[in-house]
Amino acid sequence: MKISYNWLVEYLPIDEATLKITGNPHKIAEILTSVGLEVESLEKYEQVKNGLEGLIIGEVITCEKHPDADKLKITTVDNGKGETLQIVCGAPNVAARQKVILAPVGSKLFPIKGDPFEIKKAKIRGVESNGMLCAEDEIGLGFSHEGILVLPDNAIPGTALKNYYNLYADWIFEIGLTPNRMDAMSHLGVAKDVCAYISHHLKKSTKVIYPFKNNFKADNHLKPVEVQIKNSQNCERYAGVSISGITVAESPIWLQNRLKSIGLRPLNNIVDITNFILHETGQPLHAFDLDKIKGKKVIIETLPEGTPFTTLDEKERKLDSEDIMICNGENEPMCFAGVFGGLDSGVSAQTTNLFLESAVFNPASIRKTMLFHNLRTEAAVRFEKGINIGNTVEVLKHAAMMIKEIAGGKISSEVIDVYPVPREKKEITLSNFYLKKISGKNYHPDAVKNILTSLNFAILREGIDNIKVEVPYSNPDIAIPADIIEEIMRIDGLDNIEIPSTVTIAPSVDSHLIEAAQKEKISNWLIGNGFHEIFTNSITNSKYFNDEILDTTVKIINSLSEGLNIMRPSMLPTGLECVAYNLNRKNNNLLFFEFGKTYFKIEDKYEENQNLALYLTGNRNELNWGSLPKKADIYFAKGICEAIFSLAGIQNFKIKVSENEDLNECLTIIVRGKKMAVIGSVNKLQLERFSIKQPVYFICFDWQNLMFFAKRDDISFEPVTKFPQVHRDLSMLVDKRISYSKIEDLVKSLPIKKLQNIQLFDVFENIKLGKNKKSFAINFTFLDKEKTLTDLEIEDMMNQIISTLENKLNAEIRNNG
Repeated sequence: MKISYNWLVEYLPIDEATLKITGNPHKIAEILTSVGLEVESLEKYEQVKNGLEGLIIGEVITCEKHPDADKLKITTVDNGKGETLQIVCGAPNVAARQKVILAPVGSKLFPIKGDPFEIKKAKIRGVESNGMLCAEDEIGLGFSHEGILVLPDNAIPGTALKNYYNLYADWIFEIGLTPNRMDAMSHLGVAKDVCAYISHHLKKSTKVIYPFKNNFKADNHLKPVEVQIKNSQNCERYAGVSISGITVAESPIWLQNRLKSIGLRPLNNIVDITNFILHETGQPLHAFDLDKIKGKKVIIETLPEGTPFTTLDEKERKLDSEDIMICNGENEPMCFAGVFGGLDSGVSAQTTNLFLESAVFNPASIRKTMLFHNLRTEAAVRFEKGINIGNTVEVLKHAAMMIKEIAGGKISSEVIDVYPVPREKKEITLSNFYLKKISGKNYHPDAVKNILTSLNFAILREGIDNIKVEVPYSNPDIAIPADIIEEIMRIDGLDNIEIPSTVTIAPSVDSHLIEAAQKEKISNWLIGNGFHEIFTNSITNSKYFNDEILDTTVKIINSLSEGLNIMRPSMLPTGLECVAYNLNRKNNNLLFFEFGKTYFKIEDKYEENQNLALYLTGNRNELNWGSLPKKADIYFAKGICEAIFSLAGIQNFKIKVSENEDLNECLTIIVRGKKMAVIGSVNKLQLERFSIKQPVYFICFDWQNLMFFAKRDDISFEPVTKFPQVHRDLSMLVDKRISYSKIEDLVKSLPIKKLQNIQLFDVFENIKLGKNKKSFAINFTFLDKEKTLTDLEIEDMMNQIISTLENKLNAEIRNNG
């Protein structure tokens, strides 16, 4: 969720005592994280990238044709600082006496298209140029490249362009909101928490500055609309008001800036106001074209299954029998209640009269409709989590007055408020003993009272050892005393809970001790070799997988978002998301590892597997004075894999070439018939899906199988042999289709106990070797732990190897040494 700093501080009291907090977005970010609204990022928002920094207004003094280029002109430009600069310009419209945008040498331009670039002193066709005169697309102000941007005559040379345009700038908080914090899904909700923090920690009563004004009044009663709720379980409360004589037009700049800063695209003044109110208060609104409401009646009901309905996106959808619909007086559907509007009742450029809706719908029904029709809207997300039923009418009046002010018109009815069964507020009693037991801290009763009142809880009774409170409508998730304790602790700060002087624990035996030790050992080795550990979400997007895989995935019934709807069946996509995130921030050399689970549904049973996944891209080492950087490749990945097997004490494994729909150059490692790991380079389709433009290598270990074999083999020790190893090299020509692994397996199958190691050190292919031929150069290591090997013994073993290779693989031995 995005929160605008400029927008937020409008609701915060700013005085000498609070200015150090409210005047500093970084301090507010710390406070929000402290009270449970984790700020995942705080980024500067600029209406134009880089805010036109370094650009100034200049005046063209002279403009002459370039002697060696028909389309270039040589200008002299007054920079307003007592200097006249010679600049070569190719714009067709440049002329003397113009006020222009000057990019001096050293300034940086951020064009609409393309990468940023710095202005440097240059020679263009032999003429020195000390800057650049800019078109609007070259500085991010527009899309035109027909010529330089010419400013009005009253523009003053030397003026910084950012001051001339007075561009909007802001700070944007990206908040990772937990599902239970629906009260904070708005700027006012966040402001309430900030004020509660200030009140408690600065010991200064601080209240939110609410935008609601008691100035609503109907101008006439010419456009009454009747409202009927057929089932109060579907719609607890429905309010509406008619507004006539409006003009649908572009929104004022201040409103557009507010919406743009949080990532919303302005459409028109009516839609923008409803979006503004949604993000200001958390209350979704919907505007109908009043002239399109047949019978001037609004009915909230369900319709028969299969009823056709065309939505705003011009798609015809078949209704489910549980969809809550807003219908007109002829029982024709106009809108999916709380989810999405209809094509034939929405506001258009021709709309002059509208009916504005503010309502509270059943969260479970809204969620079903949203998922059934795949319509995840901002309004639906708020309705499904629950909204403040006490604000329904207040927000409606506030929005109506905004529309009247911005779009003109008159309020043409009283507020219609249908509230069949008023909701009772919950009452909860919290004892001091229970508060101490759960929180681990002794809170003073006054501190508890002040925190709760600052969060809009009403104190019903204060006893000697308890307090009874009334829960505000804005917190529908609070139902038990533990919820109240959570509110107290988060405002006080979880970091302020005292650590007890003694901790009592019951001794236990860890049944996973060996696995934990292996995990620690492998993690430390990876970190020591330049890897970084990552943790990614085990919930991912079904769009990353084909239908065959989706048949066995574990689907999320109540997904938090459309893009997080299944438990991951593979570690690859979530890791690639992390890789792409870093690459987009110019962190191009990455070595990541992650311990995580994958999930499957086989028939009616659910399975989860533990994995160790590694992701490698870019250089595997940094540039330094002793060595050049080397790219990560499949051989590096294979070496990492073999090292991890060695750490786990697993020696005898086979590597086979295999196929994988996500990987190229795929290798599968097998131990005693069990699949232990896959290695490969991520294929082009997967890389393009995440907009990754450089090779990525992926290793995935089946951690359960790895631990199975690591636990089976006891560790044994033996002294270092006193006798020397003997090395022999062998070069051979073989058929091009024969892999090294086949040679290795064949040699290892021979009864040569003194053969310690076999290592490939050269592969060579050339037409001179013969058609479909290649050369392998292999080193063999022999060792006798009881004595020094003789030349005769070594020769005998080498002859066995040569004979086998010649007979089994038709190898041609080139030399033997």
